[in-house]
Amino acid sequence: MDRPDGQVVDETGPRRHDEAADDDYGHPGTDDHTHPDAGGYTHPEPVEEFFVAQDVPQRAGSGSRRTPSEAKRRRRIRRTVVLLVVLALFAGTVYGAALMLRDVLGLNDVKDYAGPGGEETVFTVSEGAGALAIGTGLETADIVADSVTFVEALGAIADGREVQPGEYEMRLQMSSSAAAEALLGEDPTLVSYAAVARDLRQGEVFDILADSTGIPRAEFDALAEDPAQFGLPDQALSLEGYLHPGEYRFDVEATATDILTEMITATTDRLAQDGVTDPDEQYEILTVASIVQAEAQEGDYATVAGSVYNRLKPGNTETNGLIQSDATVTYGLGTRTYQLTDEEKKDTSNPYNTYANPGLPKGPIGSPSDEAIDATVNPADVPFYFWVTVDLDTGETKFSETYAEHLKYVAEYEAWCGDNPGRCE
Repeated sequence: MDRPDGQVVDETGPRRHDEAADDDYGHPGTDDHTHPDAGGYTHPEPVEEFFVAQDVPQRAGSGSRRTPSEAKRRRRIRRTVVLLVVLALFAGTVYGAALMLRDVLGLNDVKDYAGPGGEETVFTVSEGAGALAIGTGLETADIVADSVTFVEALGAIADGREVQPGEYEMRLQMSSSAAAEALLGEDPTLVSYAAVARDLRQGEVFDILADSTGIPRAEFDALAEDPAQFGLPDQALSLEGYLHPGEYRFDVEATATDILTEMITATTDRLAQDGVTDPDEQYEILTVASIVQAEAQEGDYATVAGSVYNRLKPGNTETNGLIQSDATVTYGLGTRTYQLTDEEKKDTSNPYNTYANPGLPKGPIGSPSDEAIDATVNPADVPFYFWVTVDLDTGETKFSETYAEHLKYVAEYEAWCGDNPGRCE
């Protein structure tokens, strides 16, 4: 820039310290805080806007402006509060996700109940059921909380022993260890297990009882000769029909009388549940039920029962009161066969021959199941008088109202027998 004296000042040369240095707020240092504009004029630098944006020490009497330390402290507090809120939200999200994951994975499921349990119940162990099948059944019945836990508890005390088939008195929501002990018992040799199938005859049942308990069959036979001692009606010839089918666990100290009493009571209790309490009526129901049991598949019990009662109705001209059951005839003969001769069907001396003798046979011909008893107490209202099983493998049975129609179905049965040699003997 030119000086008034005509000399030229070298602007690149040394400057005063206050000109060369920046001011305290970062602007290039000048004497008056002015700078030349494009036209050579100068104007004040707008530094007041810069100062407004800064935290500066508060002067006395300057109002509510805060000191830098106070502002920093407040900012730290705000940051701390925000951080705590974020952490709380994050923790809540993680906790909720954990609960959801536990539900999905089943980690919240109860693995075992505590204590001996509550309400009493009866649990049945089927023939051949293994530990896992038993555990699954117990869990389904809410006797134990978890089948796997039960299997582990059972294995811990089994020592090679197996749970025997039968009915067990247990409680709902038992601990697995208590359930295992209830099923195994302290000593399984203290009971005698006996499985009595439906439709077995008295002698066959006595064989099973003798084998199971070690009691001579002769003791059971002797007791059966006096049915009245067990409360049976005078017309009862034996205990036939009253030996209730099922799986039993008899105490090893039980006598033959104890055992037969238990089985007979199970039958009369079932009849009482169906509303049949009169001893004579019970005898008649058991007689019909035993025929139904021998003649039909379970799905046909009620229909066969209705057909039998149709034959017994007064004025029946289709069969003239004859039941005509092969099963009753063979019972009287002491055999089991599907083939009867004409002579056997005409033999009136056989008190169980329902071909030759009208009405019911002298008594039951086997042990009817609960289902057969129920169907006999509540027979189906059907117009049929005749029935024949045309397929012994499937149990398919066909019913008819007339003898002529019945003969067509008998021909089907005979054709099936011809196609299956040896099956109809």
